[in-house]
Amino acid sequence: MRVAFVTPVVILALAAGALAPSCTAGGGAGGRDPAQVRAATPVERLRVEVVGTLPHDPGAFTQGLEMARGALYESTGVSGRSTIGWGPPGAAPTRRARLPAPLFGEGITVVGRTLWQLTWRDGVAIERDARTLAELRRVPYDGEGWGVCHQPRRGRLVTSDGSARLVFRDPGTLGRKGSVVVTLGGRRVDRLNELECVGDLVYANVWPTDRIVRIDARTGRVTGEISANGLIGAAERRHADALNGIAAVPGTDQFLLTGKWWPTTFRVRFVPAPHTSGAARRSP
Repeated sequence: MRVAFVTPVVILALAAGALAPSCTAGGGAGGRDPAQVRAATPVERLRVEVVGTLPHDPGAFTQGLEMARGALYESTGVSGRSTIGWGPPGAAPTRRARLPAPLFGEGITVVGRTLWQLTWRDGVAIERDARTLAELRRVPYDGEGWGVCHQPRRGRLVTSDGSARLVFRDPGTLGRKGSVVVTLGGRRVDRLNELECVGDLVYANVWPTDRIVRIDARTGRVTGEISANGLIGAAERRHADALNGIAAVPGTDQFLLTGKWWPTTFRVRFVPAPHTSGAARRSP
């Protein structure tokens, strides 16, 4: 189960729609183009509030992270070292499978009793048994594989390829079902990487930064920007790579965040950011 959030931005937008005057010959919204109105809608600025920490394998080049069936699934990359595993959060994997070289593991998502694991530039995606991680089949995959998440109510997967475009795919065949370009204030947001679906919202890491964007998948519009600055310190940064792992914790308003070669997984909430700082903060 995924938790859908109703943000202040959505509440304000609904209230504005209820109070708006009827359309005239000059057009709605006072004659303004609807696209301009959407672009002008304020974007919620958020930061991460750390509510707990868990150990994370510092040798894991994290490419995909997802909570399902009470377990944490993680996909790692690097040709010849790529893996997929699941187990209790913060513990060694209960099950693990390795990808043969030269496959480079990327994003993952659970779909019922199976899961999909993308590969980067290998032209295939791997369907696996979600419990045993046994490979069931390989399916041709067009373009680069980066992130993937599942929107069960819409019957589709959402995938990224490092550009500003999210592609919707059939969860059984991976065939394309459409796409949307992600924009913030009318400008494209490129380098979308690991994804997490929560209802109609998609959370995306923006590679190679500590920034996460919250996207309305119906329109592609960014409705929230989340700063994850300060999660790991300068000393850890010398041995770590980019933030690249986001998993919603079912039944809560919390997420698990980690990164490539990070020694820690953080359990966080996304809360309004003060105007003076976007740094992560620990709960009291």
